[in-house]
Amino acid sequence: MTQKILKLGIPSGSLKDATVDLFKKAGFIISGSDRSFLPTIDDEQVQLTLLRAQEMSRYVADGVLDAGITGYDWIMENGSDVVEVCELAYSKATRKPARWVLAVPEESKVKKPQDLEGGIIATELVNVTKKFFEDRKIDVKVEFSWGATEVKARLVNAIVELTETGTSIKANNLKIIDTVVVSTTRFIANNDAWKDSFKKEKIENISILLKAAIDAKSKVGLKLNIEKANLDKILKILPAEKSPTISSLADSNFIAVEVIIEEKVERSLVPALKRAGASGIITYPLNKVIH
Repeated sequence: MTQKILKLGIPSGSLKDATVDLFKKAGFIISGSDRSFLPTIDDEQVQLTLLRAQEMSRYVADGVLDAGITGYDWIMENGSDVVEVCELAYSKATRKPARWVLAVPEESKVKKPQDLEGGIIATELVNVTKKFFEDRKIDVKVEFSWGATEVKARLVNAIVELTETGTSIKANNLKIIDTVVVSTTRFIANNDAWKDSFKKEKIENISILLKAAIDAKSKVGLKLNIEKANLDKILKILPAEKSPTISSLADSNFIAVEVIIEEKVERSLVPALKRAGASGIITYPLNKVIH
């Protein structure tokens, strides 16, 4: 009997390392991604292929792959008819969404998209950019750019370029005059694969673990001991969204409290807990948080 296999595409290029790391946190070990476009994963029911994010949605839509990870921008650019399983809030640099921005040189007199009427725009995201201007009834010529697009901002009238932090835009003395599209990473599936019970369950299982690994990145576990008499004081300090786990200790006058918190509040919360009488305070990283 032929073993059931899920053909899964993961992005090569700048997003590859972040993706391999995310899968590791989710419990999957990917090997050989530095040497081959067919890396291996420690799940015999999954067959991996490394592909550029720009073309991933086309291969998924055509059924060459059952599922894949790519950006919302490239799904729109390719006009791909796929199932969007979930959003994965991670990227190559930060957890912020990436933006395709309309930018011009700092010295340009252009202040808004309408000022580019009759001009030339260079970008890799041609179809989405064309629609952006068509929706605003602005007549421009959009040309495909083979990389190094920031440099072309002074050769044409404007560029549409991808940015996460804006650092490259500023480094090239450009200014942003509008946002064309905001994009996050998406886990997508082929329509027919989504109708297959084995493949759908496999895709859903992977998506649950990937989302849990992403959620865990911004959180830490917190444990502490406290006298029973001080419990109300401690509960008022702890974040109110989730009820903490409270356990008895050998000393009946004390209890243990455990809760998951946002990492960004840890540095202010821990000193406050200490002042409120908590002891044995421990914080620890998390691999997965499943809601």
